[in-house]
Amino acid sequence: MSPDTLSTTLTLALPKGRIFEEAVDLLKRAGLPLYIPEKSRALRHSMNGVQVLELRNQDVPVYVDLGVADAGVVGKDVLAESGRGIYEPVDLKFSACHLSLIRERGAAGPIHRVASKYPRLTREYLQQRGISAEVVKLSGNIELACLTGLADAVVDLVQTGSTLRANNLEELDIVLHSTARLVVNRTALKLKREQLRPLISRLREII
Repeated sequence: MSPDTLSTTLTLALPKGRIFEEAVDLLKRAGLPLYIPEKSRALRHSMNGVQVLELRNQDVPVYVDLGVADAGVVGKDVLAESGRGIYEPVDLKFSACHLSLIRERGAAGPIHRVASKYPRLTREYLQQRGISAEVVKLSGNIELACLTGLADAVVDLVQTGSTLRANNLEELDIVLHSTARLVVNRTALKLKREQLRPLISRLREII
């Protein structure tokens, strides 16, 4: 690939998993010539002037903010937790969920320890409400922290609520509503405006 080609290639950071397929479909409807082979194990796909990077959800804001990717798609929850001030011009309206404070049903007493995959957002939430509690970062099965006594409460994503009901847990408060967002590197928005601005406009029309 020549230097001229590299300078005009639009690089997109997309998260693996549930958001990836919906993001690709929406971007194709917005006019990008994307084709991702089924069952491909490649982490980078190049096609017709567009390069797609498959990343972990949490890495998308980093790649976009630091300019390795020109734009990307990421959940608002991940974006807010990252603390990176990235331009987010379009709410894509899919992958809706919310981040909630959760306890065992009927639990009483003060909250001294809260477990979460989102320590930054959890601390902000607790501080805003004057709750002095230790925040413990965990990576998976956050609800189990309540059930085992590791924490008095957890902050975690809720979609249908079926996991909470199955484990005798309840939501006490909503910390953050989340949907997938288009995020754009601010420098790329200037240097590649002929590619990015029409994409932003088309996505707004579709949504």
